[in-house]
Amino acid sequence: LGLVAGKSITMKSAVFATLLASAAAFAPASQKASSSALAAFENELGAQPPLGFYDPLGLVADGDQENFDRLRYTEVKHGRVAMLAVVGYLVQEAGYRLGGNIDLSGTKFSDIPNGFGALTAISPVGLAQIFAFIGILETTIMKDVTGTNEFVGDFRNMNPEGGLDFGWDTFDEETKLEKRAIELNN
Repeated sequence: LGLVAGKSITMKSAVFATLLASAAAFAPASQKASSSALAAFENELGAQPPLGFYDPLGLVADGDQENFDRLRYTEVKHGRVAMLAVVGYLVQEAGYRLGGNIDLSGTKFSDIPNGFGALTAISPVGLAQIFAFIGILETTIMKDVTGTNEFVGDFRNMNPEGGLDFGWDTFDEETKLEKRAIELNN
């Protein structure tokens, strides 16, 4: 009986130590003083409570505005691609597919599985077409082609006669900032 009680206490101690260690992971860390270089970005869009400006890898620790803008551009672009990918996955998972065939051999869109399984179901020529299309988007569409962007990540590429806008110009400045902050935090 003493042996069983001893094992019980040892097990309870191990569980308690594990819980204590995992709780320590959520304890607030001591805050280091911000350097003057990082303070340059404290008021940038996306720096919101409770973290403020968050750069755990120190990628802009030197305070270089051009480097910050390049990283922000990349963050916005990749975030948009990720959001579109999630929507595409959810649409397919809900059962919505394009009608018709995906190739000349008669494979239907509905025959292609969801997710990574699609990579093995689509022919190499089809995958090459998809990657070529992505490359065209990357080099021609998903960048500031006209040089008239309002902010880093503004890919509207408006021409003087109008273009793709979705009503952005109808928003006031406060609403635009709010919508950009929401996008950065998603």
